[in-house]
Amino acid sequence: MVTLTFPDGAKKEVEKGITCLKVAEGIGQRLAKDALAAKVNGKLANLNDTIHEDATFEVLTFSSKEGVEVFRHSTAHVFAYAVQELYPKAKNTIGPPVEEGFYYDFADLPITPDDFPKIEEKMREIVKQDMPFKKHELTLDEAKRKFANNKFKIEMASEFQGQNQKLTAYSIGDKFIDLCRGPHVPSTGKIAAFKLTKLAGAYWRADAKNEQLTRVYGISFPAEKQLKEYLALQAEAEKRDHRKIGKELGLIMFHEWSPGSGFFLPKGTVVYNILVNFIREEYRKRGFDEVLTPQLFNKALWEASGHWGHYKENMFLLNVDNEEFSLKPMNCPSHVLMFNNESRSYRDLPWRVADFCCLHRNELKGVLGGLTRVRKFSQDDAHIFCAPEQIESEIKGALDFVSYVYKDVFKFDYAAKLSTKPENAMGDAKLWANAESALKSALESVGMKYEIKEGDGAFYGPKIDFDVKDALGRTWQCATIQLDFQMPLRMKAEYEGADNTKHTAVMIHRAVLGSLERFFAILLEHTAGKLPLWLSPEQVRILPVSEKYNDYAEKVRKELFEHKLRVNLDNRDITLNKKIREAELEKANYILVVGEKEKAAGTVNIRTRENKVLGEDNIPSFTQQLLKEIESKA
Repeated sequence: MVTLTFPDGAKKEVEKGITCLKVAEGIGQRLAKDALAAKVNGKLANLNDTIHEDATFEVLTFSSKEGVEVFRHSTAHVFAYAVQELYPKAKNTIGPPVEEGFYYDFADLPITPDDFPKIEEKMREIVKQDMPFKKHELTLDEAKRKFANNKFKIEMASEFQGQNQKLTAYSIGDKFIDLCRGPHVPSTGKIAAFKLTKLAGAYWRADAKNEQLTRVYGISFPAEKQLKEYLALQAEAEKRDHRKIGKELGLIMFHEWSPGSGFFLPKGTVVYNILVNFIREEYRKRGFDEVLTPQLFNKALWEASGHWGHYKENMFLLNVDNEEFSLKPMNCPSHVLMFNNESRSYRDLPWRVADFCCLHRNELKGVLGGLTRVRKFSQDDAHIFCAPEQIESEIKGALDFVSYVYKDVFKFDYAAKLSTKPENAMGDAKLWANAESALKSALESVGMKYEIKEGDGAFYGPKIDFDVKDALGRTWQCATIQLDFQMPLRMKAEYEGADNTKHTAVMIHRAVLGSLERFFAILLEHTAGKLPLWLSPEQVRILPVSEKYNDYAEKVRKELFEHKLRVNLDNRDITLNKKIREAELEKANYILVVGEKEKAAGTVNIRTRENKVLGEDNIPSFTQQLLKEIESKA
């Protein structure tokens, strides 16, 4: 007998050699029916895998993140099988689950989205046959024979074998086999609902020097109802796409001559600058000094900071004066240079330094997307240099900043994630442990719930990331707080302590909105372009009913303008109904109609962009209402 420990702490003795599925059945038939895979001693397992020793045990269903990943990875295999049947010359490479479903990369697959229905129909045939996923262990020679016509699989097999890993493959029926670690769902019949969603280009190993592949994305669910709900949500998301709304409202544009870079048009620049000034005002209250730093640095800076060895492939490199330089992908090393520019005492700490400078990161062209995945962006980036005994209070201050912005101002639901030491971590393990402990302590002291993301930290330190949930229920990673003992140590960021000896400062990396471009996009989609009054590029539009009232309309405009309201006058010779409709479509918060009655009374007739008529009011009263609404950031 062996003893299993379940997630709730309960224990149970079972027969040695029992399958994971049998254990699930022993817990409950409904759970066994929903089971997709299992987790044994922290490792993913197939349901027909057997257990031979005491272990922790968990059943994975579609309600868990790992269960979803197993399900969608299995769907990717069904998709690859269908492609193999329809396009025998195509060579499959890798097909992992991703945040929005799965993708599979193929060489020699000349298809368009018009081919998706045919492939989906073949997938349905494979699902209907309810064929089991079978695991096979292979030697390298066996793998080379099995995948003799696929150089990509042979390359992967040789690498895995070179890392002393067991080579495993999974088959579906007797026609399809794929090199894969697994696990997979028990059989193809589990995959009830799916849809192929888009095509993209990709490079083998994400290296532009390698062969270009065809990437096909898809989504899948255990029930057709879930797929329909997802597709409805996607249709709404398409309507809210910031690229579409941004173009319609004259906020942003893009151009092929500068891929991965947004152009902020005059209206968009108004919104962008309001966001910056909002954060800037908070900096003034919270004791931050704002600085400006260069764009271009010699590689010596990145070698000193550690980025040259860990991040070089993401930098734009240039030759300047016969030496290697880079556009800066982040601000932190230049802030250390500023810290080191003068002698520092413990009395000078903490030093909170903020920077809105542009950053450039060499993202692959195939993954660029509007303002959410870019090459050029700015952050509300700040770094706090402090003594070890100040860490907890500074982290708590950063948590308060995040809470104020997301909870109090923008009314977003958000969740914290604590990411720990990654495989490529730089520095001493003890310092990492201390850093992780400090972040946990700060989170717990303010009562903020958090999820631990093992191994997801930055290479220089652990971090707290914040996911915000938008109006469609989608999550976006925005704010981040990162604790760094490594860079100050490498770059000798020191201060003189109360004991008259040198100490290395601790560095806290912190962004609240994160990428301003990304946050701008999220906000546009969250509000469907209906920005709150304090952020809106056009707060008021004045519509005279005819040219006879243009002078009065201009008088109203000037009065509002003098109170720094963003106001426009539409005195074109077109019908009033058309003016109103255009103002609503262009999302002006308030629409003021003026004619004979309003001119005589010195009033305006007010309506909203939702076509709600608020009626008449005098100009001073209306102005004060707007100013209060702006101040409250409602």
